[in-house]
Amino acid sequence: MKGRLAGQMIRLRSRLIETVGQVRRAYLQIFGIPDYERYLAHVAAHHPGEAPLSRRDFSARAIERKYSRAGPKCC
Repeated sequence: MKGRLAGQMIRLRSRLIETVGQVRRAYLQIFGIPDYERYLAHVAAHHPGEAPLSRRDFSARAIERKYSRAGPKCC
């Protein structure tokens, strides 16, 4: 009984962690905040041998890309 309950708790905790991660990724996408970990995974998968940007350079590039677009701005 205790072993079964412990197994259920482990699975529940794992699902909770996965759900929180999904909510975080959705939040970041909704508000246009770049996801550095996702970028690292992309670089590793699609650009092997290429050095990824540092977190600081990645963030600077994302801000530049977001605010340097032509067109109407809200502020």
